[in-house]
Amino acid sequence: MFPNFLDFSDSNILIIGDCMLDSYWRGSTKRISPEAPVPVVGIDNLEDRAGGAANVAVNTSNIGIKTTLVSLIGIDDSGKKIQHILRKQLIDCDFVVNDKITTTTKTRIVSQNQQLLRIDKETHPKANFFHIVEQKCFKHIPKINAVIISDYNKGCLVDCKKIIAYAKKHHKLVVVDPKGKNYYKYYGASIITPNLSEFEEVVGKCNTLEEIPDKAIKLIKKLNINALLVTLSEKGMMLITRDGCSHHLQAASREVFDVTGAGDTVISVLASFISKGYDYLQAAKIANIAAGIVVEKSGTSPIILAELVQKLNSKNQSPTGVLSLKNLMKCLSIEQLNNKKIVFTNGCFDILHAGHIKYLQTAKNLGDKLIVAVNSDSSIKQLKGNNRPINNLSRRMAVLAGLKSVDWVVSFDDLTPEQTIQTIKPDILVKGGDYSIDNIIGADFVKSYGGTVKTIDFLVGHSTTNIIEKCLSLS
Repeated sequence: MFPNFLDFSDSNILIIGDCMLDSYWRGSTKRISPEAPVPVVGIDNLEDRAGGAANVAVNTSNIGIKTTLVSLIGIDDSGKKIQHILRKQLIDCDFVVNDKITTTTKTRIVSQNQQLLRIDKETHPKANFFHIVEQKCFKHIPKINAVIISDYNKGCLVDCKKIIAYAKKHHKLVVVDPKGKNYYKYYGASIITPNLSEFEEVVGKCNTLEEIPDKAIKLIKKLNINALLVTLSEKGMMLITRDGCSHHLQAASREVFDVTGAGDTVISVLASFISKGYDYLQAAKIANIAAGIVVEKSGTSPIILAELVQKLNSKNQSPTGVLSLKNLMKCLSIEQLNNKKIVFTNGCFDILHAGHIKYLQTAKNLGDKLIVAVNSDSSIKQLKGNNRPINNLSRRMAVLAGLKSVDWVVSFDDLTPEQTIQTIKPDILVKGGDYSIDNIIGADFVKSYGGTVKTIDFLVGHSTTNIIEKCLSLS
C-alpha cells in the first residue's frame, strides 16, 4: 500500500522549457450563424490554465516538490496570466521577460465538452535569448535533485547539450520531453519521453509495436542515454532501457476524454518518482497510471497527488491464491511499485504435511510475497511414475492456496520450473536442504540479475513417500 501522504518535501526540481497559456472559452451553441455555416457560441465562461512547461511545473508542485521554472515570456497579458497562475502554485519563476517575445497562447472554443476551434498566438523570439536561459539554469542546477526539459520548439530551448552536460557533471537526473528531429541536443540525458509520432520522426516508421525496441536501443546508444519511454496513446507506453530490456505498459485509462497535457503529466510524475529513488520501470508504471487519470478529464488538467495515491492503492489490491502465469505477472507488476521482495519455490506438494508447512513458512519469512509453483499431473507422472500424484493438480493447488504463508500458486507443465522462473524473475529462489545451490534449477539465472538463492532444511522424518508407504502398510 502507498501511504496516503507521500512526502516529497525534500525534493527540488528544475524545469526548463516553453511556457504557454491554455485559455478555454466555454458556452452553448443554439443556432447556426447567418453569415456562414458555423455554430454561434454564446461564451459564458472563461478559464486560463498553465500549459507546456508551466503545466509540468504545476504537476510537480501539486506532487509536493519545490519547483523552479526557467522559461521565456513576453510583456503581454498572457505572460502576466501565466505568472499569476504559477505564483498561486508557489512555483519559483526565473523567467526571461522581454517585449521581443510573444507568450504562446492557445485559445480553445468549447461547447458541450466538445472543442470546436483552437486559435494559436505564437511567434519565435526575434532574438536568441538562450544564452540567458542557459546561465539561469547553471545557477540553479547545483541546488536541485532533477532537471526536466520540456521542449515545445517555441524558442526557449535552442540547444540544451551544455545544460545536460552541466547537470550530469553534478550527478543530476535529466528527463526530456523532446520535439523535432534533432535529438542530438538531448545527448547524455537520463531518459527521453517522445510520443510515437515524435519517435518515428527520428527513427522512421514503426509498422508494429515489436519494431520499437530495436530502433529505440540504437537511438539510446547513439544519444548516450539510459532509457526511452515511448508514449503510445490508447496503447499505453513502452519503456526501453540501455541493457536491451523493453516493457510494454498497457494504457491505464478506461476512457480517453482529452489527451491535452498528458505528456506533461507523464514527464513530471516520471521525474518526481525517479528522483525519489524509484527505478525507471516503477516510475513509468506510476506515470502511466497518472496519465490515465488526466486523460479522463477535460482540458489541461494537472495531476493531484491525493488522487494519484488513491488510484495507486486501488490498483495495489492484488488478488491472491491460484492464478494463471499471465495474471500472476499483473500482480507482480503492482508489487514492484512498492519494492516488495518476491520469494519463489516449487515442488509437487502431493500430500501436504508438517514438513511442507514449516518449509513454506520459512520461505515466506525471507521476503514479502511467496509464490509456489506446482508440477502438473503429467510432469509428476514423468518424474515419479504412473501411480503419482495421489492428489490431482487442482486439489494440490487449492490446499496450498489456503495456507497463510502462501500468496500465489501457479502451475507448470515442464519437468523443471526454469521457464517459469525466467518469466517471474523472483528476488529470492528457495529449495529444500537436500539440494546444493549449484544444483538448483534457475539458480544461475536468478543470480545473474542480483537475486538470491537459498536452501531450507526439511523437518526430519517428514516426506510424502513415507506417508504413502505407511498408508500402504496399514491397508
